[in-house]
Amino acid sequence: MAEAFRDERISLDGVEIACTICGAGPAVLLLHGFPQTRAMWRPIAAQLAQWFTVVATDLRGYGSSTAPGREDTQDCADYSFRAMGQDQLALMTALGHERFHLVGHDRGARVAHRMALDAPDRVASLTLMDIVPTQTLLRDLTHPVAASYYHWFFLAQPHPCPERLIGPDPDYFFETCLLGWGGARLSDFDAALLADYRAAWRRPEVIFAMCQDYRAAIAHDLALDEADLHRQVMCPALVLYGAEGVMAREYDVAATWAPRLAQMQVAALPGGHFFPDTAAPQTAAVVARFLRERAWLG
Repeated sequence: MAEAFRDERISLDGVEIACTICGAGPAVLLLHGFPQTRAMWRPIAAQLAQWFTVVATDLRGYGSSTAPGREDTQDCADYSFRAMGQDQLALMTALGHERFHLVGHDRGARVAHRMALDAPDRVASLTLMDIVPTQTLLRDLTHPVAASYYHWFFLAQPHPCPERLIGPDPDYFFETCLLGWGGARLSDFDAALLADYRAAWRRPEVIFAMCQDYRAAIAHDLALDEADLHRQVMCPALVLYGAEGVMAREYDVAATWAPRLAQMQVAALPGGHFFPDTAAPQTAAVVARFLRERAWLG
């Protein structure tokens, strides 16, 4: 199916979002996480494209999407999950998809949750992969989670501290992230996808954007989540997590989401945090089944 993939760049109010499109049918938007790019979805998108129009994008500042903001300011509002979600809503409008299914992993899942709250009429279903709510992680932080997810607080340090520490050897830092949160090995990652991740995270502007993302989680997203604690996402939702990952070990993942998702299914996938990479066929099968059951309901 590789020949069916089409790459585009869509200009949206000063930000260019890179995306890959394939397939035909109801629209599905795939959002990647840290420290990856839209390339992570390629094996899964190839399967979903049998039934859906699949759109995989790079979040602003990640991969080949442009990185707004200046390094001479500490303002990180441009990287809140709300701001990143507005990019994606505008992109789907530009592509002609007013209503779509939404799938996110890691940071992409946090953006997806915010999109489902901010634009519920646009989201036909929501799939969240290996996260607990942002408010839960930051307000109920435990020592084991802080030790494993230390990058939340390292990357959130004021510019240019983390950028300068990462810059001399970005492969070491980001590959250490890939190998954590569930004990994966580099050999578990597809070599071509890993090469795409490396090409992106070696660029200083991408390192800066990823730090801004984590700064914004503390400076902006926590307050947004707390303001919406009383709200539920009403569309059908699927919560997936890695059976051997930190989230499964430290949380009852389903319990953290139950008050926030009105129609929730939950499943564990083999592996740790990066199961969409390391268990792509199993992930594609579970997501395809969920989406196909709901594709013509909304």
